[in-house]
Amino acid sequence: MRYAEVIVDLTAGDVNRTYTYLAPENLCVSPGDMVVVPFGKRTMEGFVVSMKDETELDESKIKPIARKRMAGVIMPELIDLAMWMKNKYNCYLADSLRLMIPSELRGERVREKELRVARLIASAEDALKAAAKAPKQRRVIELLTDGAKPVKYLSEMIPGANAAVKALSDKGIIDISSEREMRKPHIDDNGRSHEDPVLTVSQQAAADEMIDALDTGGRFLLHGVTGSGKTEVYIKLIREVLKRGQGAIVLVPEIALTPQMVGWFHARFGKSAAVIHSRLSAGERFDEWERIRSGDARVVIGARSAVFSPVENLGAIIIDEEHEGAYLSEKRPRYDAREVAWRRMNDRKGVLVLGSATPSIQSYMRVMPGVRSENKLALIELTQRANGKALPEAEIVDMRRELEMGNRGIFSGKLIQYLKDAIKQNQQAILFINRRGHSTFVSCRACGHVEKCDACDVALTYHQSDQRMHCHYCGKNVPVPAKCPECTSKFIKYFGAGTQRVEEEVKTLFPSVPVSRMDVDTTQGKDGHAKILEAFRKGETKILIGTQMIAKGLDFPNVTVVGVVAADTTLNLPDYRSAERTFQLITQVAGRAGRAQTPGRVVIQTYTPENYALKCAVKQDYRSFYHLEAMYRKHALYPPYTVISRLVISSKDENKPGETAVEIEKRILKALNEEKLTESVLFMKSAEAPIKKIRGETRWQVYVKMYARGEVGRVNEIMETIAQEGAQGVRIELEVNPQSMI
Repeated sequence: MRYAEVIVDLTAGDVNRTYTYLAPENLCVSPGDMVVVPFGKRTMEGFVVSMKDETELDESKIKPIARKRMAGVIMPELIDLAMWMKNKYNCYLADSLRLMIPSELRGERVREKELRVARLIASAEDALKAAAKAPKQRRVIELLTDGAKPVKYLSEMIPGANAAVKALSDKGIIDISSEREMRKPHIDDNGRSHEDPVLTVSQQAAADEMIDALDTGGRFLLHGVTGSGKTEVYIKLIREVLKRGQGAIVLVPEIALTPQMVGWFHARFGKSAAVIHSRLSAGERFDEWERIRSGDARVVIGARSAVFSPVENLGAIIIDEEHEGAYLSEKRPRYDAREVAWRRMNDRKGVLVLGSATPSIQSYMRVMPGVRSENKLALIELTQRANGKALPEAEIVDMRRELEMGNRGIFSGKLIQYLKDAIKQNQQAILFINRRGHSTFVSCRACGHVEKCDACDVALTYHQSDQRMHCHYCGKNVPVPAKCPECTSKFIKYFGAGTQRVEEEVKTLFPSVPVSRMDVDTTQGKDGHAKILEAFRKGETKILIGTQMIAKGLDFPNVTVVGVVAADTTLNLPDYRSAERTFQLITQVAGRAGRAQTPGRVVIQTYTPENYALKCAVKQDYRSFYHLEAMYRKHALYPPYTVISRLVISSKDENKPGETAVEIEKRILKALNEEKLTESVLFMKSAEAPIKKIRGETRWQVYVKMYARGEVGRVNEIMETIAQEGAQGVRIELEVNPQSMI
């Protein structure tokens, strides 16, 4: 007898364990198989995590596996990874196992695509004789003489071919069979070189250091200025990985970056490159996953979830723009793709590369002296652009002075002049503002009333495209009131600026210049990002306006001017990382300028020109910024010197979250005292969340700040247990060092 330990595909505390099932003799079952098993009064899908020959259970009560859904859907090493994630992120094992497969595979929501193929089975001479009096049949035979063809192709080439195909099949002249058709994502490598360039001395040295580590394993932080050619270093490393019969995963943070990166890798690696991200159709994602699983594709490029790709003999994982918050999942399990990649490479003794022009404070701290070996990153630096050109000339414009000089527009005189110069010389420009919409808020000039979402505790944003006010949290939109609902005044005014307002101003200044806008509103459709970027790459648009999705990773040689319209947008966020995010965004977007022969110019518009993040960004001086920011974090006791965890309690009932938060705070304090963990905790408090209401739910939080070297894991376990146990009428979520404290 053989028994299978199965995790049933359910996420609930009382089923968060394996169940033993009998593996019938006629059913070959192995770890990683997806099976259907009886569970209570119904049948459920599940994952086989291990096999055994003996059991201590009563054999008469052990039910057999009903059927095998699919063999080997989860590699053994990914089962181990899921087990690690269960403990690391305090999640259900079913939650972590689900991440290892395309979501549509569960419940059989996606199937293989079948293609009917016709092939000639009689000799061409005999076939043509048999169809002498049937012109369409003869034409079908002629098309099949050089090989099998899809029936769909034949019907496209020959009107009414279906009847001819059926007749030939009935005569035994051709054979019709079904073959699998792989759905392919749209990949555009037009205009990209298929040859690897000769690396610079510093690029080659960086690649050699990583390649040397393939034998023993290594973890690297590749810190390269914008335009230093980090991608070519990645490609050189992957070339060596493939030579050794291994595979590689390349992670990018934004869907917007994926088309360009995929284009580069597809041009270099051809069919060996696969792409995984959420914008693919269900069929495309399933078929790309299958190509990876079968070994047909050995280089995977994708967003966060691509870290779970079933790459056999994985030799390297590369995380581009490693500083980005997009690598942290915002829903359960709240995993960090960088930590998952670290674990996979540790287990495989492979090479992990974190690359960025603006590394996160936490990552850069790991290259410093005194860091424990298990947390250490080796620093590799690329200090110059690959083409030898200088970094763009950047300057800060004090918008307070512009106001004093009578300029009430959103563009400074200097930025307008630079845009005029670029247009005159047939060059391109990028304008960055990290806020979508037309105006930040709509207010009454008579009484000061601000229009807010009635389901969320936030101001509504005016969108000129439909002349309505939108909530960027719940998606609700309403018309602009004709008069103030508070004082009935008709003096309604729009304040602040977003991407739509910038677009409007640009079109007013340059009515004949083609402009495109790239934000969440303009990239909703399939390949929405790729279409906008491709038009810009071809020069069909001259000025690209966008949010942070245009700030990094993009390479357009004809861009000579970059304008940061409102640097204060991110600088004034109520978040301890606001300076870091501002420095990163400005440095990254500035790096889009002057990447070819023509020098670049960058204008940073701000009302706080004295801020250290802006001063360092102008010089692209990361080290100075790091030391200033690390000093501030240490003094203020913010991560990475501490860990911030919070339980977010939300409910439609306005009173429940506050009452529950107070009770939870008492429960945590009691547990801390019982287990003598109070010395690990710096601060704890229950309070309203910064945004009290989202999507009609009132929100409270229990906020806990801990020493990074304290018993963080145990405190988080206590908090997660409380979250999983739940409370009547509320939803409770644990967040550890959340990307947003709203």
